[in-house]
Amino acid sequence: MAKQKTIAKPVSVTDVGLHTGRKVTMRLIPAPPNQGILFVRTDLEGKPEIEASADLVSDTMRGTTLEKKGVRVHTVEHILAAITGMDLDNIIIELNESEVPIMDGSAMPFVELIEKAGIVEQNAEREEYVVKQNISYVDPETGSEIILMPSDKFQVTCMVDFGTKVLGTQNAYLQDLADFKEQIASARTFSFLHELEMLLRSGLIKGGNLNNAIVFVDKELDSSTMQLLKKVLGREDIQVKPNGILNNLSLRWPNEAARHKLLDIIGDLTLVGTKIRGKIIANKPGHRINVAFAKKLRKIIKKEKRDNVPDIDLHAEPLYDLIEIRKRLPHRHPFLLVDKIFELTDKHVTGVKNVTFNEFFFPGHFPAEPVMPGVLILESMAQTGGILVLDTVEDPENYLTYFLKMNNVKFKRKVRPGDTLIMKAELLEPIRRGICRMQAYAYANNKLVAEAEMVAQIVHKDKIQT
Repeated sequence: MAKQKTIAKPVSVTDVGLHTGRKVTMRLIPAPPNQGILFVRTDLEGKPEIEASADLVSDTMRGTTLEKKGVRVHTVEHILAAITGMDLDNIIIELNESEVPIMDGSAMPFVELIEKAGIVEQNAEREEYVVKQNISYVDPETGSEIILMPSDKFQVTCMVDFGTKVLGTQNAYLQDLADFKEQIASARTFSFLHELEMLLRSGLIKGGNLNNAIVFVDKELDSSTMQLLKKVLGREDIQVKPNGILNNLSLRWPNEAARHKLLDIIGDLTLVGTKIRGKIIANKPGHRINVAFAKKLRKIIKKEKRDNVPDIDLHAEPLYDLIEIRKRLPHRHPFLLVDKIFELTDKHVTGVKNVTFNEFFFPGHFPAEPVMPGVLILESMAQTGGILVLDTVEDPENYLTYFLKMNNVKFKRKVRPGDTLIMKAELLEPIRRGICRMQAYAYANNKLVAEAEMVAQIVHKDKIQT
């Protein structure tokens, strides 16, 4: 597995906030393994901290805002995109104001800042969410849609349709995160003239100017708007050039707007808090749907972590088949309840039982609504754990495993005929004096059906006889 990364040394930069217009100094500081991304407001008493989490997003109007206990950090998406684009895991972002500096409206100044700091690998494995099936989200109001599908690496496709003559349909692609700096990082934020008017009259984008935002002119530039722009931007030469951009700001790519939308997707999905191995396809994205999708994905990942479903190929050759299992366990039909062992280490074991309609217990256990008895699910888990325990001795055929107790037993779902029951047992501590503590789980249909903490003892057959 890949290792986690952080920066090698602290670095800082000073600029204005896009909406507040106030000067802000941002300092990037190395963070320890498993810290994640953390914002710190150094201008406030106690230096409150805000984790980069979608669960803490309080506003997505014209940018992404994080809030915790009344403390806010605005416009976080560009620095987050740079952090993900540069493949970092752990970093502390100190701010002496409420807003991340806008710089040139892209993520490139932050990429260069990270390069100045240097990147170091840490002695901790990186957590990565590997997408196994399509996950989608549709905004019912806008029709915007994001789909995440399986892929061997992180990829993004962004499709936008602005519905104007000056800026119509555009697409942007990121085939590999290694291309982020060259293909995406320099794409600048943009606005349409009608939006700009509204923002200016609302007292926002006080730090905006023609150097850090592209303005697409989608309406006639009347005299009142012209005077407002001259006053706010401090320029007398406001005009529209033939390409429909205010003051003819040169585009870095013909599809720079779509590339910036892709940049925002990367920044907002950083709030999932886990690296993603999958392909994102976004149609008409924006901060609102980006964050909504990030929240949905966080819940899915959290649930999968809780369920902890083993990732095994049921069609692969097992480590132990039924014949090998019979050599290790004393159980026999009808009470041998493990068919295959797929994984076995010194700390965990994974086994399988195929639950058929011909099981001896179905005719008598709710025959009209056949369900596998909970105690036999526990027995299947216990026998799987017994394989793990007996693997610690050289002659397992001469030992028996007795379970002494079970704690925190929970049944989550029913197991029915036709289900494949997957059992997993993990040692909670090293085996001492033949006593072992294990946490055991059972799954069916990719869902947790039962769990229990088990305490077992292995005893040599000779000692039993005497």
